[in-house]
Amino acid sequence: MEMTVDTAPAQKSSVIPMAIVAGLFFILGFATWLNGSLMPYLELVLTLTPVQASFILFTFYIAVVVFSIPSAWVIRRVGYKNGMALGMLGMAAAAFMFIPAAKTHMFGLFLVAQFMMGASQTLLQTAVNPYVVKIGPEESAAARISIMGILNKSAGVVAPMVFAAMILGGMKDYSTQAPTPEEIEILASNLVFPYICMGLFIAFLALCVKFSPLPELNLEKEDAQVADKGSVFRFPHLVLGVIALFLYVGVEVIAGDTIGSFGRSIGYSGFATLTSFTMAFMVLGYVLGVLLIPRVISQQKALMVSAILGVILSLSIVFGDSASSSFANILFVPFGLPALPNTIFFLALLGLANAIVWPAIWPMALSGLGSYTSTGSALLIMAISGGAVLPFVLAGVASIGDIGRQTAYIVMTPAYLFILFYAVKGHKLRSWK
Repeated sequence: MEMTVDTAPAQKSSVIPMAIVAGLFFILGFATWLNGSLMPYLELVLTLTPVQASFILFTFYIAVVVFSIPSAWVIRRVGYKNGMALGMLGMAAAAFMFIPAAKTHMFGLFLVAQFMMGASQTLLQTAVNPYVVKIGPEESAAARISIMGILNKSAGVVAPMVFAAMILGGMKDYSTQAPTPEEIEILASNLVFPYICMGLFIAFLALCVKFSPLPELNLEKEDAQVADKGSVFRFPHLVLGVIALFLYVGVEVIAGDTIGSFGRSIGYSGFATLTSFTMAFMVLGYVLGVLLIPRVISQQKALMVSAILGVILSLSIVFGDSASSSFANILFVPFGLPALPNTIFFLALLGLANAIVWPAIWPMALSGLGSYTSTGSALLIMAISGGAVLPFVLAGVASIGDIGRQTAYIVMTPAYLFILFYAVKGHKLRSWK
């Protein structure tokens, strides 16, 4: 018989379960933020246009729309713990799919692998995120998710560096010139070994989770509060939270995964590792969340500050220039790191604005759902599809006339404005009337 976690205030220690879950968040981050390096890499190897390359993100995140509700059904049948293990086995299978894709240079196989990876992560995310929210007091949920975010985004810092070292190591600078056919073959072959290692490692961790002491959640005590609701869509704070999360994931992916392509488009030589800068700022934001929430600032106010900062930075990207940022020089050059142009620095700095949004929205949106939690979690996970839609919109806007990539980043501003609305009012609504 499996152990269960009672979500009532008086709880047993959650240190061991949280340690296990922390490892899962690292794996999620590593697999997810490889996309930021994979996009410019495939642009090189397969000679893709920016719109074609955006399908790498589209297929990864659109899988969430297809599999979020089925994931909730799976979790209700097998439990949160087994759901996590199954999700990781799917991720391992997806990693192995990249091998024939690299061997054949078939863009379609890369998209299939991305779709499989996105679908598997949907199941894992649907199980693991409510676990973090419900395993402790609701008012400190954002701080717990921030701890998980530190692991997730730290993986985002490491992943592009590992990718650049293993895939592009020893190769020349491709920011201003295309590779020769012989170099394309080498680049494609370099992709095989890392994905073999990743697939085997994730499969091993799936078995570890399956036989770990990770307990199940017990949400029965919350049912009485929601028995008269009838449908999960009658919770406005959840529905609006899904919209806010959809927009948030879109701008997070834009900041983390398009920065490499944007850097290459303006001739920045270190484009393959630019995602690491965005992730580093996100880690800083998560650390601040752990230290300040709820002791100094509430989840709601932290979300409000993040949204305002997002509006300011998104407009700064659009109206900024590509000259070297003096502030970035102060931060990076003393440590031997290359200076960033203003526009890239503002794009990377969005990582700081984005960090607290996910941790703050989840507990607000899942508050008081009781047995609807798995379905509510599935809807929130479905919102990850924003990572497919908004970058695609960005690429489409950038291709219109003379608008260009830089001006197209204006699509982020309305997203941050809606997140600001949710922080101020949307999360408080408990009825549509």
